[in-house]
Amino acid sequence: MKVLKDIQGIIFDYGGTIDTNSRHWAEVLWAKYVEHRVPVDKESFREAYVFGERALAKYPFVQPWHTFRDVLSIKTKLQMEWLAEQRKLATDERQLQSYAEKVADSCYEYVLEVLNATRPVVEELARKYKLVLVSNFYGNIQTILKDFGLFDFFVEIVESSVVGVRKPDPAIYKLGVEAMGSEAKNVLVVGDSFSKDVVPAKAVGCRVAWLKGEGWGGEVIDESVPDVILTSLVQLLALL
Repeated sequence: MKVLKDIQGIIFDYGGTIDTNSRHWAEVLWAKYVEHRVPVDKESFREAYVFGERALAKYPFVQPWHTFRDVLSIKTKLQMEWLAEQRKLATDERQLQSYAEKVADSCYEYVLEVLNATRPVVEELARKYKLVLVSNFYGNIQTILKDFGLFDFFVEIVESSVVGVRKPDPAIYKLGVEAMGSEAKNVLVVGDSFSKDVVPAKAVGCRVAWLKGEGWGGEVIDESVPDVILTSLVQLLALL
């Protein structure tokens, strides 16, 4: 794995990168559906997941003060309600609430475990480089970063719902480069999504470390595009 030279700053993605260390959130949630024996098939879950993400992007269900545990609760409730409305899941309100709470709680515990490995990486890199966060999120990413002890590591945060631009639009990464104050060629972008992180970051001239892991399928992948490919965020320390 090659060493990256002349890097002056690092732009991190958040969801799927720092919080799950390369697992797509749909896969994390689905694993918890299986663990807690929610009686739906994966295709029905996928439809519920897409519905929930679109609803969260369109309506202000998430407020700036909501923690990540709050976000998980809102997500799983939206998914369960959609599944019930589509008659893909029993409509007993107490059972739906129980499923939603169990899935949300176990997802939260999963993130806390992952952060034991990823937070030290971010902390160490923050001692050597300027770090900027670029994320598609719901307006509460600062609350989440503070809750998880990550906020102070970033000199700037570029959040889609705040700046009005969403990945995969390269413009959001251009904002990240501008916040960094360095030339794009000296900025390393670290993200888990090929289409939403790798492609737009390369389009604005950044170098890219692709955190390749458990994706969600459907993406056209060209592994020659990223500068380096990682399978764990911890590997990044050996490259810089």
